[in-house]
Amino acid sequence: MNASSGIVAGGDYTRAITAHASDRRYRREFQALALKLTRPGTTLFDFGAGPGIDARFYAEHGRRVWTYDIDPRMCEYLADYCREFLASGAITPHGGGYREFLARAASVDGAPVELVTSNFAPLNLVDHLRELFAKFATLTTPDGVVLASVLSPYFAGDLCYGWWWRNAARLARHGRYAVPGAQALIWRRRLADFAAECGPYFRLEEVFPGTGTRVSADARTAGLRLFTCRFMFLLFRKRATAAAS
Repeated sequence: MNASSGIVAGGDYTRAITAHASDRRYRREFQALALKLTRPGTTLFDFGAGPGIDARFYAEHGRRVWTYDIDPRMCEYLADYCREFLASGAITPHGGGYREFLARAASVDGAPVELVTSNFAPLNLVDHLRELFAKFATLTTPDGVVLASVLSPYFAGDLCYGWWWRNAARLARHGRYAVPGAQALIWRRRLADFAAECGPYFRLEEVFPGTGTRVSADARTAGLRLFTCRFMFLLFRKRATAAAS
């Protein structure tokens, strides 16, 4: 794969995920939450960074950013799109296979991060979340947090699709289901499943319905507020037991 084809592929993806006003709003709201959770000079880790839209935004606002994406085309695009921030050291990119990422050293180049971000649903492509949260626990400071944007299984707009109805019973019974995607299975999970999978490393502390407004992390009461949002933003806080291990 040459650099130019990577840049074209990354450019196509960037245009697709910024074409709709709702997606641009979701991104702005997620970015605003990330800034509230950090301060200038903070180091954060952007998991599933894609073409670098968020990484560049964080660097422009004085954050130091480490990125990871599995797709070499996205990494090539990020290297061009964020060129000046890579040159200054404000953004440090990482790539490679997912299993390779999980097996790497306990911290990002020796420096623990205060915040892990994951925007536009990379976590929906991960079948075994517990081992990923174990990795996040090794990357973060004792009071570290994870902010993730995930596809909501409660979104009313999906009720028009046959795959939603075919999997509704599975969601109720097992808390999750997967449907085929362009590159991998796409997992939809209930809040209770996220809460179970992040332990014993993190706890699901807050839920935002893609509007920047907090709702209860209790799945019994949060569903109604999440019914109108395609994405939900989840805030996970590191457990003291994980920090001490």
